[in-house]
Amino acid sequence: MTRPTKPRRRPRLTPLAKLADRHQLYQLAVQDPDAEVAFVERTFRKLRGRAPLRLREDFCGTAAVCGAWVKGHRERHAVGVDLDAEVLAWGERHNLSRLDPDQAARVALLNDDVMQVRTPPADVLVAMNFSYWTFKDRATLGRYFRCAREALAPDGVLFLDAFGGYEAFQELEEARELDEGGWRFTYVWDQARFEPVTNRLQCHIHFTFPDRSRIDRAFSYDWRLWTLPEIRELLEEAGFARVTVYWQGFDRDGEPNGRFRPVTKGTADAGWIAYLTAEN
Repeated sequence: MTRPTKPRRRPRLTPLAKLADRHQLYQLAVQDPDAEVAFVERTFRKLRGRAPLRLREDFCGTAAVCGAWVKGHRERHAVGVDLDAEVLAWGERHNLSRLDPDQAARVALLNDDVMQVRTPPADVLVAMNFSYWTFKDRATLGRYFRCAREALAPDGVLFLDAFGGYEAFQELEEARELDEGGWRFTYVWDQARFEPVTNRLQCHIHFTFPDRSRIDRAFSYDWRLWTLPEIRELLEEAGFARVTVYWQGFDRDGEPNGRFRPVTKGTADAGWIAYLTAEN
């Protein structure tokens, strides 16, 4: 007589959300350090007629831009500043460790406050990914711009980015499917709350995976939605002699082409991204 056997259970697979690294996914979905460095170098050369060598990256996070900067030339140095010790440590392990010894020696990461830190004069100071929007009132943002100006060399240039358009004032979600770095996932940008009296904007980044697992609120931001006229006025009040806006172009299909050109007028798009430069 054959004894009955229990049906085999399928082994439980670990959800992809538990295997994923949120910092790696952020870099894959949001950042393009090589393109950013190329824009900074090209623009600085046009403005100053020389090659920039010293970069300071404020709110540097994983310091991906610092790493891309020093890889571009053997005489380049970079300083990254961030208050979050955990994310700086991640950047050390996963980004700077991939540099050769000479390149790594030319990067310094500082767990410090961008308002108080003292660093060697920088040819370029970058505050990207809208990070300076954490300052929500004119007095504080103006003080940051003055600190940034003091950190620059006499012919140094401050680089910022900004976004806007009528969708920036809405509560909405946008999803984008990605297949990068060995990961298939969906990047979700969530403008969860907008308050029009103060322009306070609360946003989250979520990641979803083909097995339906999720990383909810992988990153959260509590910002003020600053407009370009406000930013320009505050930069001028901080003492910068010239402020320029660089507008992103679009291809024939209406998709961003990654090219930015100086403008004095923009277009009333649903969503736009721009760079700004501020010169001493």
